[in-house]
Amino acid sequence: MPDTAEDGGLLEKNEDEVLPQRSRLAGLRSSAAFQTLLWVVQAIRPSFLNNVSRGGRLRMTAYLDGIRGFAAFLVYWHHHVLWSHEAMHAESTLQSAFGYNHEHLFATLPIVRTFFTGGHLAVAIFFILSGYVLSTKPLSLLDSRDHLALGDNLASALFRRWFRLWIPVIVVSFGIVSFYYWTGIFANFIPEGSYRAELWKWYNEIRIYSFIFGQPKIPWLSYHPHSWTIPVEIRGSVVVYCSVLALSGTTRKARLWCEAGLMFYFMYIVDGAHYAMFTAGLFLCEIDMYSAVHELPSWMTALKPFGTPIWYTMFIVGLLLGGVPSTTNDLTYLRDSPGWHLLSWFKPQAVFDFKWFFLFWAAVSIISAVPRIPWLKRFFETRFCLYLGRISYMLYLFHGPILWTLGDRLYAATGWSREAHALHLPGWTNRFPVPKWGPVGLELAFLVPNLILLPLTLWMAELGTSLIDGPAIRFGSWLHGKTRPSDEYLT
Repeated sequence: MPDTAEDGGLLEKNEDEVLPQRSRLAGLRSSAAFQTLLWVVQAIRPSFLNNVSRGGRLRMTAYLDGIRGFAAFLVYWHHHVLWSHEAMHAESTLQSAFGYNHEHLFATLPIVRTFFTGGHLAVAIFFILSGYVLSTKPLSLLDSRDHLALGDNLASALFRRWFRLWIPVIVVSFGIVSFYYWTGIFANFIPEGSYRAELWKWYNEIRIYSFIFGQPKIPWLSYHPHSWTIPVEIRGSVVVYCSVLALSGTTRKARLWCEAGLMFYFMYIVDGAHYAMFTAGLFLCEIDMYSAVHELPSWMTALKPFGTPIWYTMFIVGLLLGGVPSTTNDLTYLRDSPGWHLLSWFKPQAVFDFKWFFLFWAAVSIISAVPRIPWLKRFFETRFCLYLGRISYMLYLFHGPILWTLGDRLYAATGWSREAHALHLPGWTNRFPVPKWGPVGLELAFLVPNLILLPLTLWMAELGTSLIDGPAIRFGSWLHGKTRPSDEYLT
């Protein structure tokens, strides 16, 4: 608000002088250049500087956004902990059980380990949440018996899904390729020798890896290994859409039994643990919808008096199972891990990587328990968790490139050096050494670089949400709208 002196100065001027100034200001503000500049400023301004209070009531499922956001943060922390501690063989030490090979680290304690190496649990949570969210609207239409709208909804969702998931990956991975050749800064991939050759390799990997029915020889993109989850997301989405459509003519009871049977098939008959997670999201969505209208199966209603101890037990069990050792797929390794010998015998023969079996039950237990434990639900509805949820996809895609470039240099500078640094970053190694006080994973030398890396990553994730993710979503919707017939044609 202007002060009195400024108001007085303006009012004292001749009206003939003031009006042209106002006219020029109005013209400037309406100009394309000014509007573009304003849009750029708003796009790059971190949202935490806006200081806007949250208005209105939260959606009933807002906590799901908070869970997804916090899970994305766990992935960030997981990768930073392992990357910075590579010299101490963190991949095997921190991802093994407490006491394995006589290693007793605070970061490997049951439950505590989730906050250091909970990235795999976070991915399982992502898959279940995707199944839940993707099925919410179709199931509500199915419940209202609006089969025409259900068909339109599924068709639109399936049409837009590829664009929504792959456009951001294409843009970010292209940026990683180009960044190296424009700046010379190493970004965690083996260069081809020329920008043209690199672009050709990048194009072929994107082409092969984004084909939903393909079986690529590479387990992930060379330029963005963390994007291995995206083909799973695409296929899991198809599982959800096809399941809803296939079961649209069945009764509620039959639907629940079929979904349970599909989970059993994916987990115990074939090696499809990831798709069991998507189906679990669909199943949980059905259960929550019936719970909202008090139409749960009788055996679930009978357990209501024991709800509090059941949900707390499920949450704790979920955190315990979420800490499954994950250094290798060898079942002998799991049986040699303290506390996991007996549990190892529950692994189905069909599941190749045992960790996904335990993470399935862990994620199902946690997501089921959160809305039934009031204080836990409130935590995931906090502004910070919802903020992380809003930028979660870009946080997932951007945290890796920032870690491989600036993060690698900052960790090397503060004392986390390894052999590769002597070759690639000789000028950064131990440039600003910081004492490694504190337990593993919380050392001062680890936390100091994150005073820069975490805010930068969050800000870049915000930019990506505004400039990449949002436009990708709108492009898919726009393209779908362009392909639809006009109302006159339909009439």
